Order: sequence, then structure tokens, then C-alpha cells
Amino acid sequence: MPVRYFLIVVCFFTGILPSFAVNYHFNYSTQCHKAYTHYMSLQFAEGNAAIKAEMKADPGNLMAVYIANYADCMLLLFNGDKQDYNKLHHHLGQRADLLDRGSTNTPWYRLCKAGLYMQWAFIHIRMGENLKAATNFRKSYVLLKENSKQFPSFEYNDIFFGLEQAVVGTVPDDYRWIVAVFGLKGDVKKGVAKISRFVATHTAADPLFYDALIYQAYLRFYLLSEQEQVWQSLNSPVFPAKDNLLFSFVKANIAINYRKADAAIATLEQMRQMKGYKYIPAFGYEVGSALLYKQDTNAATHLQAFVNTYKGRLFVKDALHKLAYIHYLNGNTTQAQHYRIQIQSKGSTDVDADRRAARFAGGSTWPHQALLRATLLIDGGYNTAALQLLMRYKEADFTATADKAEYNLRAGRAFDEQGNADKALQYYARSIAIGSNGKEYFAARAALQTGFIYERKGQVQQALAAYRQCLDMPVQDYKNAIKQQAKAGVNRLGG
Repeated sequence: MPVRYFLIVVCFFTGILPSFAVNYHFNYSTQCHKAYTHYMSLQFAEGNAAIKAEMKADPGNLMAVYIANYADCMLLLFNGDKQDYNKLHHHLGQRADLLDRGSTNTPWYRLCKAGLYMQWAFIHIRMGENLKAATNFRKSYVLLKENSKQFPSFEYNDIFFGLEQAVVGTVPDDYRWIVAVFGLKGDVKKGVAKISRFVATHTAADPLFYDALIYQAYLRFYLLSEQEQVWQSLNSPVFPAKDNLLFSFVKANIAINYRKADAAIATLEQMRQMKGYKYIPAFGYEVGSALLYKQDTNAATHLQAFVNTYKGRLFVKDALHKLAYIHYLNGNTTQAQHYRIQIQSKGSTDVDADRRAARFAGGSTWPHQALLRATLLIDGGYNTAALQLLMRYKEADFTATADKAEYNLRAGRAFDEQGNADKALQYYARSIAIGSNGKEYFAARAALQTGFIYERKGQVQQALAAYRQCLDMPVQDYKNAIKQQAKAGVNRLGG
């Protein structure tokens, strides 16, 4: 490699490009596309090689600077390692400075800067740095808003602006201060519509298409409650899960959240056969969770591997919580208590699942075994087995108010999943009546599910009433997730 190009590559990866005779511009070249495709399949070495090749061929291509950030983003979001973060966080400022060398007369300038700030906002949230996340999110939002005014026909703006608009429209209570302080405005339907319009009119050959595809899947699944439509899409040729680790992971993750444990297990197993597969602790967490819902004892091996190898903070408490449950259901109370104690000193409480684990660790009681087994079966999609178990009991068999509320929620969910909406509504109503003043999530979840049923039936006022009832409850467990979905429901219905 000639000395000049060697220096350019070295300077690029240290964040300092030389200013001699360089024409700075934005070009989504063949090598940029290749790097982007590799990063979006978690193939970091191949992506880095393509970026180096592009910088050698075209030292002033600032699109390569932006695409290179995907390596940091994917690595830090998946491994959550504070040491890696400390080594890489300075790339944000360096890359932003480099992008400023480009012309402001092209829409790609603001788009790439907005994408850079948005990705680091995600990373800062992952690291528990919420103020930095909010600041960078606002920078991204403002840049996209300016871009849409200056270049209204620039379709690529819709990818990030659509995502941010949808998310702002359903910000959980813990993050409402961001919206209040920065004066952001959101709309779920309009935001998702922007991304969906882009996906419908572009292909994988176009820049940032994979971003749009993933954002669309999650937003439609969680905020528009189009779960079955999304699941069908994930299993179609439109969603490139075959031979792609990231897209397969997304498919498995959504499968778990759509109560399809068997599909998640099959997808995660297929990933192991893919070219270039490398174990990532998050994969083990997903496998362990899916096997737990199936009540397969092998779940403990995968969850323990996640706890042992993961360098981040999120979902550690939840994994330990699940390990405690596994041993509790197997009758090993000593080992179950061992994991319960560990919850208190490990991980963080930045996500709902970990907050619930922390509350569990701070208590002294254990869940009713039948209710716990039924919960796991429903979460895995094994509804017939769950209903058979629950119908052996009646509400009066449970002493604690929380158990009564949970029993009705679980029975309602099992009937709901089997398509018996009328029966489900009866049990949901009873759960709400019993538990609406409790801090447990059972009544709030019942209200949310009630809203879903009425929305599917087209009974808008009843759905709105249910969503608002959910929002008014003093729930603690899964508060952000449940209330975000309730807010999305109100937003969808124009309430």
C-alpha cells in the first residue's frame, strides 16, 4: 500500500483525516454498500475490510465515515461492555467533526449526522447515560426536521425521522422529561407510515434499507399492535433472515415476544449453522428464555452462560431471576435462593424486566407454582397446556389478592390466545376489579389486553377506555412496556 493511502487509512481509524487535496463528499459506493451489508449481519471484520478499501479508493467519501459507525453501534448494543465503550465513545465527536467537512447543500450531510447522533443515543441508553442519550436524540431530531424542510422530497430522511416521530409519540413515563424539556412532538401512525412508505418503494440495494426494515418490524409489532402481520412478514422473502445473523436474531426476539418459543428456538439453532457464526451472549439469553417457557431444564445452561460471559448490565438481573425460577420449579429451594440473592448485587435496573427482578429479590415470597408454570407456558405459546393447568383451579383457591388477580389474567390470556375473546374479557374484567390498585402488573396487563380486543372489534370508545384505565394504574412491574403500549393505543385511535 502506498504510504499516502496507508496514512489516510490510519488517520481515518484514529478519527483524524488529513486535509490535503481531499474532496469531501457523500457517495454510497459499492464498498460502502458491502460494508453496510456486513455490519447489518454482524460481520465486523468483513465490514471493516470494505471500509478500508473504500477509504483507500476515495479518501474524501464521508459516507464511509458514517457507515463505519455501525461497527461501534452493533458491537456496543450487543455486548454492552463498559470497557469497549470507554475505548470507542470518542468516535462520536471525531466522526461528527469529519462529517462537518461535507457540504451542507446535500441532504446526506444532515441525514448522516442525524443517524450518527441517533445511534449514539441508543448506545448511551444502553450504558445508562440518559442525559447524553437525550441530548444526542434531540440533536438528531432537530437535524432531521431541518432536513425535511430543506429537502422535502428526500425519501431517506423518512427512515430516521419516522422512527423518532413514532418513539416520541409513546415515550414511557420515565423518559417524559426528555419530551418536555426539548419540546419534541411525535405521532405513532405518521412515523410508522414514513418508514413503511420507504420500505415499499425501495430495495436492499438502496442505502440504509435494512435500518428501515428492522425499525418497521419493531414499530408495527409493538406500537401498532400488528403482531400477526409482522410475524408473517418475518417469515417471508421480504425479511432476509436466511444467512443473516442480525435479522435472524430480530426474528427470534420477536418470536419470543409473540409467544412462539418453538420458532425462536429453531431460528436460534439455525443461526449456529451460519457462515461466520460467533457466540454472542445475547444469543444465549434468548435461547435460555425460550427454553424456560417450554420448561426445558436446558434453559439453565444457556442463561448461566449469558450471566458468565456478558459484560453489560441489561437483563442480568432478569437472567438470574429466571435461573431462580428454574430451580424453584425443580424443587431445589437452596439453589433458587442462591440466585435470588445474586440479583441484588448484579446488573442494573434500567429495563422493566430487571426492575421486576429487583423487586422479586427484595421480597421473601415465591410465586404460586401453578400460576408460574401457566405464565411460562402462555409466554411460550403453549396455551392449551396452560389452560388445562389453570382450569384445575378457581379464583377461590388462591388466598392472596395478587394471586387472584394473576389467576384471572392468566386464564384470560389463555382464552384470548385461543381466540375466545368473550371468555377472555370476563377474566380480564375480574383481574382489573381485583388488582387495579395493586403495584403488580396483572390488572394493568388485563386492561391493556382488553383494549387490544376492543380495538380489533372496532369498538373504539371501549378500547380507549381500557387503555386509559391501564395508564391510570399504579403498576410497577413492566411499567414502561405496558404503559408505552397503552399510550400507543390511545395515539393510534386518535385519543
